[in-house]
Order: sequence, then C-alpha cells, then structure tokens
Amino acid sequence: MGLIEHLALVLAACLLDALIGDPVYRFHPIRIVGAWSLACERLLFAVGLKGRAGGVLHWLLVVGGALAAWWGVRSGLGALHPWAAFGWDVFMAYSLICTRDLLDHGRRVLEALDDPPQARMRLRMLVGRDTEQLERDGIVRATIESLSENLTDGVLTPLWALCLFGLPGLILVKAVSSLDSMVGYKNERYGRFGWAAARSDDLVHWLPARLSVPLIAAAAALLKLHPRLAFRAARDYHAMLPSPNSGWSEAACAGALRVRLVGPIRYGGVLVTDAYMGDPDWPAALGATDLERALRLILVACVLALLVGMLVAPLRTVLPW
Repeated sequence: MGLIEHLALVLAACLLDALIGDPVYRFHPIRIVGAWSLACERLLFAVGLKGRAGGVLHWLLVVGGALAAWWGVRSGLGALHPWAAFGWDVFMAYSLICTRDLLDHGRRVLEALDDPPQARMRLRMLVGRDTEQLERDGIVRATIESLSENLTDGVLTPLWALCLFGLPGLILVKAVSSLDSMVGYKNERYGRFGWAAARSDDLVHWLPARLSVPLIAAAAALLKLHPRLAFRAARDYHAMLPSPNSGWSEAACAGALRVRLVGPIRYGGVLVTDAYMGDPDWPAALGATDLERALRLILVACVLALLVGMLVAPLRTVLPW
C-alpha cells in the first residue's frame, strides 16, 4: 500500500468514526474475536493446557486468527477489484477506531448527572468498580479517570499502530487488548493462562502511555489549563495505579485539570483504595464543569494524536514493515 493510499485509509477511518461512531452489530470484529477467544480457551482447558504454555498458544490462535480472517477476506475481495479490498480495509479500520465512542460515553454520564441512578447506570458502561454508593463527585471522578485511562489503550495505541504498521498493527493491538480484558486477570483460573495476554498488553501500550503525557500537556496548553502540572503530576503520581501504563495518562489529566482523582474505590463491596491522585490542595469534589473540561481535554488530545499519527505515517514506507 502506497503512502497516499495509507493516509487516505487513516483519514477515512477517523472521519467515519467521528461522523457515525462505533458500529453496533452482531458480527462486529471485536465480538468475533471475543467469541473465538472463548472457543479456543474452552478447547485448551479441555485438553489440560491451563498454564503459561496454553496461554501462549491461546494468544497465537486468537491474534493469528484475527489477522488471518482479515487477510483472507481482503485477498478474496482484492481478486475482484482493488477498490473492494481498500473498502474492506477502511471498514475494518473504522470498526476498530473508537474515539467517538469513548467521548460519547463520557457525554452520556454528563447529561445524566442530575439523575444519579441514571448516571451510575451509564457509568457502569465505562468502569468495572462498584457504582451504587457513588455520589455526584465520585461519579465525575470515575468518569474522568476512565476517559483518561482509555485515552491510551482506546485511542493512542490503536491509532498510532494503524499509522505506523498499517491495518495488521491495528488488528494486533485490538486483539491483544481484547485478550487482556478476557483472560488477563490474576486469579486462580487465569493467573498463569492469562500471562501472555497481560504481558503483551503491557508491552503494546508502554510507549503510547508515556507519550500521552506531552500530548495531554499540549492539549492543556491549547485550552489554557495547566500543562506544567500535567508533567509534574504524571511524574509524581503515575505509580499510584497497579498497571504499568494507565497511571501516566490519568495522572497527567489530573494535573492538566488541577483536580484530585481516584479516592475511595470498591470492588465487590470491598474497599481497595481510598487514596487520592493529586496534590492535597486540588479539589476532589468535582461537578459537571470539571467533566466538561475533561471531555474537551480528551477531545483536543485525540485531535493532536491524529496529527502526530499523520506526521509519522510516512515512516511506514521506509521502515522494514
């Protein structure tokens, strides 16, 4: 694929996502990957491959299967007409880029803030923590946290993978993220089996997570927020979260907005943390205005991410992939 065609693919996918949003249908690629993952998992567990070796084989089957399915359809369409293959690539890229979906989820919570039960229900589409006891400020903090955390794994990594590695790179990182969300848990069933999924997810998001900090700071500067605090907060507070990656963008957003995030979090009724991310004199009792600022910050960061991706996309023509 030439440079012009590649840039057209990226722009077309992002434009469709901005105009239409994530398509919801039965055979969405992520749903297919999820169903294939479950089928492979059941088969491997049935034959006793429940440890790390089974997890590595599971990873290869799921990621390889996703790439093979895309390539098989593309080859068939390409035999009919090159434009048919390109249309398939655009549709796949559009289906796997979900920037608008992330922002829409945040806006839905914002619209329901005056109706706490409805806001909590909408928040559950974004977070896995308990939401029943959250008041208005807790709902806002949780929404901002989810927006900032998903900026990395939901926007930056997929978008930049598409720009640098083409559609195979995008499919790989989305398959890895799906695998991590399904088997990357430290429990009795997946502690060893999900090792490959969890570690590969950490790997693919490692650099985008750290690059999210200057990106968020640049967005904060454009919005006349607190770009310097974004850098300092990322440095001082990124290690508060157990993930090696998610703390960077979350802490940077806390600094850019000059607010405290995290606070009391419960899973299954158990308090897992009550520490706040941010300086003690930053406000934690957040409201609609703070969520509006956060949504603008994430939106500008996404636009900047696309500009960065378009600038580095020509590297794809000179690098060995």
